[in-house]
Amino acid sequence: MSFEQGLSGLNAASQSLSVSGNNIANASTVGFKEAQAQFADMYANSMNRSGNSPVGIGVSTANVQQQFVQGNITPTNNPLDIAINGDGFFRMVANSGNQSPMYGRNGQFQLDKNGFIINPSENGAFLTGLPAGVTGGNPVPLQINTASLPGVMTTVAGTTLNLDSRDAVIATPFDANTPATYNSSTGMTVFDSLGNPRNIQTFYVKSGVTAAPLAVTTTWSVYATVDGNPAPPFVAPATQAAIGTLTFDANGNTTAATAAAQTLSVPLPASAGTNAFAVPINFTGTIQSGSNFASLAAPQNGNPPGVLTGFNIGPDGTITGSYSNGASNNLGTVTLATFANSNGLQPIGNNLYVASPAAGTAINGQPTSGGLGSLQARATEDSNVDLTAELVNLIVAQRVYQANAQTIKAQDTILQTVVNGL
Repeated sequence: MSFEQGLSGLNAASQSLSVSGNNIANASTVGFKEAQAQFADMYANSMNRSGNSPVGIGVSTANVQQQFVQGNITPTNNPLDIAINGDGFFRMVANSGNQSPMYGRNGQFQLDKNGFIINPSENGAFLTGLPAGVTGGNPVPLQINTASLPGVMTTVAGTTLNLDSRDAVIATPFDANTPATYNSSTGMTVFDSLGNPRNIQTFYVKSGVTAAPLAVTTTWSVYATVDGNPAPPFVAPATQAAIGTLTFDANGNTTAATAAAQTLSVPLPASAGTNAFAVPINFTGTIQSGSNFASLAAPQNGNPPGVLTGFNIGPDGTITGSYSNGASNNLGTVTLATFANSNGLQPIGNNLYVASPAAGTAINGQPTSGGLGSLQARATEDSNVDLTAELVNLIVAQRVYQANAQTIKAQDTILQTVVNGL
């Protein structure tokens, strides 16, 4: 008589119950991947003939395998929550100095006091990726640079206008304080080397119309002030000089002599701590027509200083910072890792895994490339546990346990009968 089959069956059923219980316990754990107990039958080798005995000696647990199936993605309000939609694992390293990488799908991250992105485990493992401006190489712990952006001096400015061809020619010397001495004006803000705003006001005076035998040309003189001061400066009784002219043909387009790409330089006086500098003003696209004056665009490439107000993580892992001055800046890139055999990863708790020889070598890459999934910020991946299926598994495992207990009971009854008959 043998009790081995029944005992192995009890152990297998108990193992199945443990796996299902663990799955159910982690049904709400972000990024958790359910496990599946896999079993195999056992046979004893025969001593008096080749091959194995046709009667098995029970069951063994062959493997407990993680099921890396995509979980549902749930939106959140945390900008550092990240869900992976597709293949790949977050790569992390411990903050204890042990640089052996760990991998996981739980994207609940936060910033530590030094600006490093860490996971929610007790000691907070560092999320790794590529620093800002780096496009390749080994991933390193990602640190968000919260420093302010310095001001950027304006080096190129532009203004696109529609000058009213119906305006009268003005012969009176220009005076910025006398509206009757100019036809129209518009302003723009530029920035000095410290990012201080400087106001340029440009004034347009229709200074002449020439009727040639085959064409009509119109000339406009352009004047400017900087922070309310004449530019260029002058001393009375002299009058302010124009910074340039715009000449239009009969169709309202600038002539070859004053092409649309004409650049006019406005010298700016020095402010405290800055140097004087000139701002070229480009009039590309400016026209003259029979409609009211209009300023259509006034682009310039300077910026005031800015502080980091937030950041966003794109589908390709790029972390883009947003600043109070409207500028944006690359703060780094989250990378993912993939394996030839994800089922070879060994779980170590805290929703983390380590690589094993069975998993193969980790292949690191940028999300959306090389078969890797995309990232979704402000979202997390739910556990992929199917509670309904797990409850059914519990019932089945319970029945299997009871059935194996019955085989032991039957063996015991037969053995008792044999003993009593002797």
